[in-house]
Formats: sequence, C-alpha cells, structure tokens
Amino acid sequence: MSDAPLLAQLGSERRHVLRTVDGLDDHQMRRSLVPSGWTMTRLLNHLAFDDEMFWISAVLGGDDRAIAELHDGWASEPMTGAEAVAIYQREIARSDEVLAAVDLDAPPRWWPPASVFDAPPMSTGREVLFRVLAETSVHAGHLDIVRELIDGHQHLVVN
Repeated sequence: MSDAPLLAQLGSERRHVLRTVDGLDDHQMRRSLVPSGWTMTRLLNHLAFDDEMFWISAVLGGDDRAIAELHDGWASEPMTGAEAVAIYQREIARSDEVLAAVDLDAPPRWWPPASVFDAPPMSTGREVLFRVLAETSVHAGHLDIVRELIDGHQHLVVN
C-alpha cells in the first residue's frame, strides 16, 4: 500500500493552514475571537508543538530533541504571528525528514508516559499519521472560521 496519498493530504492540509493565516498582521494573529480565548498564533503553536513535534518527531521518530522540548503548545510563550508561522514551518520540515525515514508499518519509536498522554500506544506509524492529519484538518477549519470573522476571507472547497 502506498502512503503517498496520505502524505499528500497532510501536505495539503498544512498548506491550507499556512494560506489561511497568510497576509494577516500581528494584531489579527494574536486577537481572540472565540469564547475559549485561543488565537491564531496559539493554534499554530499547538499544531507545531503538539502535533508535528510531539506526534511525528517524538512519537514516530523517537527524536531526543523533540522529546526533551515537549510542552503544551497552547501554553507557549507569547510571540508574534510571524514567529509562530516560522516555528510551524520549521516543525513541518523536521517532521518531513522523520516521515521520509520511518516505516509507517512499524510501531512508533517512542511512546509518552501516562502523565503526558494517558492512552494505549498506537500499533503503527500510520495510525499516528492519521491522528496528525485529522488534527491538522480540524484546526484548518477552525482557522478558516476565525479568518472569515477577521476580514471576510473564505476558503471555499466547493462552489
């Protein structure tokens, strides 16, 4: 079974995220428009640290750097929108290196302790990748809604 379609879809969703925040200024990126209080900057941090770094670099790749730097992306230090975009792009690049080197049929190389993630281990890398794809897709939709509230921009997937 080829994983090319799965990897292509993940790439498409990542680009969707980046297109959605493209052209926004720092105030727009750091402004909360939802009752829970998240901002586009914080959501990008969540995608960078809790999805790309945690699931791909740490869990799939067993990367010691990623494991040592794990933290709650939602609680990242305040930063500019441009910094959040750069960090997300950096983590995507690192994830792509891991994805090029791992066997998605194999089990993950590392699994977090229950104090970090209290769930049974996933049995294959492909399961982990599906998790990242689902998270990225859902959050791309969240960003679409907030972007529309900011300036009316709509990312239409059907006409």
